[in-house]
Amino acid sequence: PGLRHSDDVSVLPKMATTSGSGDSNAAPSRKHLGIPQAIFVEDVIAFMKQPGNETADLVLKRLDEQYQKYKFMELNLSQKKRRLKSQIPEIKQTLEILKHMQKKKDSTDPMETMFLLADNLYAKASVPPTDKVCLWLGANVMLEYDIDEARALLEKNLTTATRNLEGLEDDLDFLRDQFTTTEVNMARVYNWDVKRRSSEAASKSTA
Repeated sequence: PGLRHSDDVSVLPKMATTSGSGDSNAAPSRKHLGIPQAIFVEDVIAFMKQPGNETADLVLKRLDEQYQKYKFMELNLSQKKRRLKSQIPEIKQTLEILKHMQKKKDSTDPMETMFLLADNLYAKASVPPTDKVCLWLGANVMLEYDIDEARALLEKNLTTATRNLEGLEDDLDFLRDQFTTTEVNMARVYNWDVKRRSSEAASKSTA
């Protein structure tokens, strides 16, 4: 049977061959690692008097650059989220197969399965009872493990992947808040500039 899980490690019975993929990124050591927080501009007049905020165009350009950085971060995090969401079911499926193999390892009856020959091409196979599986470590490297050790590794990978997915979803929620704050800041600065220009035009017309 084809078995897949995270850490770029694929688990398979010793007689079979399959491939796998995954992600073993550790959970962030601090909350929202690498995502700068957008500070809400409450007092626009005071904000525009700060050094570096000489003109509204300059501030709007800087805010837009920050917004685009958030969009880039969102793209990267969304890709990681999709990858993890596809990997977690594969890890769970692999664990179920390993549990089945654990039950069969002391039996004398062979395990009937489908052997992966190529993409979408399978053949029936009879796998004798075994207490060993092989793990793809990547770069054409495979190591042999006891089934119990392989199951422990998979369960650890599943826990890590689930935790990482939860962290990514939390980071994406945080990013959406930064989008909103940045958009509001841009609108407030733009409206302030419109009022300022209108006031200056009115002053000139009455002069």
